Amino acid sequence: MAGGMKRLAKETAIYGLSTIIGRFLNWMLVPVYTYKLESTGEYGIVTNIYGITALLMVLLTYGMETGFFRFINKKEEKEPMRVYASALYSVAFTSLLFLAGVLTFLKPASEALGYASHPEYIGMMACLAAMDAFCCIPFACLRYKNRPVRFMTIKLLNIGLNIGLNIFFLVICPEISARHPEWISWFYRPDYGVGYIFITNIFTSALTFAMLIPDMMPGFRAKFDVRRLREMLRYSFPILILGLAGILNQTADKILFPFLFDDKDYANSQLGIYGACFKIAVVMVMFLQAFRYAYEPFIFSKNKDSDNKKTYAGAMKYFIIFSLIIFTGVMFYLDLLKHLVPENYYAGLIVVPIVMLGELFFGIYYNLSVWYKLTDRTQWGAYFSIAGCAVTIVVIIGFVRHYGFIACAWASFASNLLMMLLSYFTGQRKFPVNYDLRSAFTYGLIAAICYAAGMMPQIDSIFLRLAYRTVILAVFIGIFIKKDLPLSEIPFIRKIMK
Repeated sequence: MAGGMKRLAKETAIYGLSTIIGRFLNWMLVPVYTYKLESTGEYGIVTNIYGITALLMVLLTYGMETGFFRFINKKEEKEPMRVYASALYSVAFTSLLFLAGVLTFLKPASEALGYASHPEYIGMMACLAAMDAFCCIPFACLRYKNRPVRFMTIKLLNIGLNIGLNIFFLVICPEISARHPEWISWFYRPDYGVGYIFITNIFTSALTFAMLIPDMMPGFRAKFDVRRLREMLRYSFPILILGLAGILNQTADKILFPFLFDDKDYANSQLGIYGACFKIAVVMVMFLQAFRYAYEPFIFSKNKDSDNKKTYAGAMKYFIIFSLIIFTGVMFYLDLLKHLVPENYYAGLIVVPIVMLGELFFGIYYNLSVWYKLTDRTQWGAYFSIAGCAVTIVVIIGFVRHYGFIACAWASFASNLLMMLLSYFTGQRKFPVNYDLRSAFTYGLIAAICYAAGMMPQIDSIFLRLAYRTVILAVFIGIFIKKDLPLSEIPFIRKIMK
């Protein structure tokens, strides 16, 4: 178990380096967007388009990543590259088919989504979704081959270009245009702000695609196996339903919000405020994403070990502990983090703790999903996600008109909590794992006490307030280190202590 946990921690750290650094740097683009775009409504457009793109990504990958890991790790699999080829050809074909369909019917699609005046937004969204969906399979193969460094390198180069182009179009070009418009008038339009965000993403996705070509070639050279593909699709289809319901839990608010109000400008403005403050809570999402990249190939490889259930229980325990530390830290330093956005966005800060707790529940649910993935009963994941999705949509449609974006945050919270509970109680009957519930509840209680102790005192000075909260957070981390991560067990620290 110890070796397995070390491997999971190491790969989570490496994948996390690309994911967390990448998300952090993209996170730092939020001030660029919110301060440089003309209105909260323009950021609302960005939030809406990327919500739709996230939904399309799930549709276009249709659970094939998980299917790839499941079939390529089977003991009886003698030709793993055939599994890779089957997944690669399948996703390539469907991505191209989707892109051709959208470009053919671009005008009616743009009108239906409320972008009749800017159909190119929808065209660029389709290109972005198709390229990113196709690249998911080569990235999955890098994870299977335990090549996290190459994975990280490609991701970080993508992120670097994305940040550079965003700053170029939204910060540098407006300055040049104001002083010497003739220098850049051949390619730059000062009134096209939001559009340049999408153009930037097209360039970065194209770079990623080009860099992954050497990793695609072994798959294209291998023999495409129709029988394997049918088996993979049969396994993956419930995961598609699961993924659709899951992504709707996360993006239904951003997709549906503009359609729930008669005043489109007001809806985009409110969505922009919600989307920007939602980004502040993305620290929890970053950790969850890094964990997920390492966890899925890890659980399938550990399935062959005799002590696998102990490993799954240990992974859950540490996930909960670190998630609680992240939640407490973000809330304690919200006085600083809120400056990522201008003052006219501050009304949305109320959603941050609700969204973060919802993401914590989703992370626990993802850990619990091990039972139906390993027993090939992925239909249960679909059932749970459909139940969660139903709650999300009902709450959004029923309450957003009356309570605004706060209803979106509570919809996500309630949905993820329901899925977590359904998966735990069903999984304990089908594939019982002895999770350390006592430790989870203990740390949850400690986190709640620390949170209350840090937030309740009214301290006017921001410096004293942050200092006080830092002490509280240090106590919380100290309890974790003393109880569950003795520093003396780490060889480097033990040498120093000696």
